Amino acid sequence: MKTPLFYTLCLGLSVVSVRVRSEELDAPRTKTNAPKETKPKADSKKAKADDKTADTPIPDTTAKQKPAIPVEKPSYEIGQVRIKDLADVQGVRGNQLFGYGLVVGLEGTGDGQLSLFTVQSTMNMLRKLGTTLNITPQQLQLKNVAAVMVTAELPAFARKGAKIDVTVSSIGDAKSLQGGVLLQTPLLAANGDVYAAAQGSISIGGLNISAGGASVQKNYVNVGRIPKGAYVEQDVETNLSENGMVQLSLRDPDFTTASRIADELRRRNYAAQAADAGSVKIVVPQEQSKDLIRFLAEVEAIYVTPDVQARIVISERTGTVVVGGNVRLGPGTISHGSISIKIENAPIVIPPAPFNNSPGQVVQQNTVEVKEEKAKFAPIPTTKTVEQMVSTLSRLGLTPRDLITVLQAMHRAGMISAQLEIQ
Repeated sequence: MKTPLFYTLCLGLSVVSVRVRSEELDAPRTKTNAPKETKPKADSKKAKADDKTADTPIPDTTAKQKPAIPVEKPSYEIGQVRIKDLADVQGVRGNQLFGYGLVVGLEGTGDGQLSLFTVQSTMNMLRKLGTTLNITPQQLQLKNVAAVMVTAELPAFARKGAKIDVTVSSIGDAKSLQGGVLLQTPLLAANGDVYAAAQGSISIGGLNISAGGASVQKNYVNVGRIPKGAYVEQDVETNLSENGMVQLSLRDPDFTTASRIADELRRRNYAAQAADAGSVKIVVPQEQSKDLIRFLAEVEAIYVTPDVQARIVISERTGTVVVGGNVRLGPGTISHGSISIKIENAPIVIPPAPFNNSPGQVVQQNTVEVKEEKAKFAPIPTTKTVEQMVSTLSRLGLTPRDLITVLQAMHRAGMISAQLEIQ
């Protein structure tokens, strides 16, 4: 039997649950019934723009930038050069070719009658082509044919069918080779074998025009070239190694440079030895003997520091002086003065009689005047660089011709420790 207390508790719980439920139902009604705030349209647009700006992500510019490419430091030091710029592999060389031929199609500028070999060569060529000539060489008048020598350089590793340049030079009294065509000319080597055949139009790079006794000439017109004008007819065998060794031949023999090349090769685990001042021998490794070209490419790419001899090159024809970077001057004193000689011819008229007993005549009177400038003494200090040397000599105010004379005198006096080469 339920007691009154039980009914009282149940009634209280039901009242609490009804009250909570009524509050939940009244909450949204209160929110919807609340008055809404009205804002101007401009503010609402600005708010939307602010919201859009806030929602737009800020681009990360640092992520799109490419990383800087690191600058690789050169694997060689200043003053170092490759072995391929200092030496050649023994056996790798060109061959000189030459031949005798005829150039036809000249505009009256060919060989004259005094060049009998041109006339005879033309007659022999026509006979070989089946033309019968019942005339003497003196009867053959040629003005558009010239006899020429054809020269070429057959490079190493040139194969059959390759093209090479040729040079055509007149050997007669032709006035010009302009507009001429070289007939097929075999080119021979020193052993007498034919290695190429040349033919084609000649390019002289000049002109020779004459009219009415006047003429205009530009460049040399008796020498021309035919680019790619000869075909190689046979290969030239080239031996790169002998008994498992490769030999390098220095272009400028020098003991120090040869020793440095051998040292650098040994540092890279190559068996190398300097045979003399002009050659270095290298043993080809067994694993690279089948790929000799790759081995030579690796050797040529090695950098070394060459030793340059102190040298002064003088050209008296042009007044050019070239001083090497290793040239130094020793202390001394220079005195240089110039002498000028002036010769004049003054005609003197001797009047005839009655002013003089002899007939009238004109006599040349020669006057010689010698002028010597006062010599200037200039002390020369010891120089350590080329700039100091040039600055010291420039203060003397010497002309190129005077400088050549002074350098020769200084070399004989021992003030310049360098090789003096006069061209």
